[in-house]
Amino acid sequence: MTHERPRGLDVLHVFCAGDGRHGNALGVVRDGRPYPDEKSRQELAAELGFSETVFVDDPERGTVDIYTPTLRLPFAGHPLVGVAWLLDLEWVNPPAGEVWARSDGEFTWITARAEWAPPRSLRRYGSAAEVDALEVPPPGEWIYAWAWEDEAAGRVRARAFPGRGDGIDEDEATGAAALLLTAQLGRALNITQGRGSQILTAPGPDGTIELGGRVRLAAR
Repeated sequence: MTHERPRGLDVLHVFCAGDGRHGNALGVVRDGRPYPDEKSRQELAAELGFSETVFVDDPERGTVDIYTPTLRLPFAGHPLVGVAWLLDLEWVNPPAGEVWARSDGEFTWITARAEWAPPRSLRRYGSAAEVDALEVPPPGEWIYAWAWEDEAAGRVRARAFPGRGDGIDEDEATGAAALLLTAQLGRALNITQGRGSQILTAPGPDGTIELGGRVRLAAR
């Protein structure tokens, strides 16, 4: 089945660097009604080929549905940060649960729980250079490779390899994995991932974690 690109599709870059470059591409279908079931949404997400595509089912309540090219996800970081920025939402509601959102001008933040994130294998390396030198592994395990750039300052170098064999060999910026790493280390992090994307995290009360980054609209 072949879809025309939806008229209500916005393409964002989420977790951009300070100069606006990089960030993980995200497709946002502002009106999910033309795609009423999981099959039609999965087909469109596969055709678009973004790391994730999010369908907005209720913009006032922030009800959303998230897909990779091959999977439906109950939670994902960069789609929720992106749609919160695009629609100026205070709450986003993916299947995993209600997510509070805020903006401080430069960064858009969501508050989530690490247990909502899909499983990831967190692999620590001895240096940022080792992470930079990694080859893309064969499909199989979802791997988040990381190393300290400056442990005292909480600065991390990371790369992510989804291992799904769906054309996304390396994920440019992965909010869910950043949540898991923050929960494991128990401290605020400033993560540089992929080619130069930036993800910020901060542990909050009652096991919550705040996750933030810059968002920009891709050129049409």
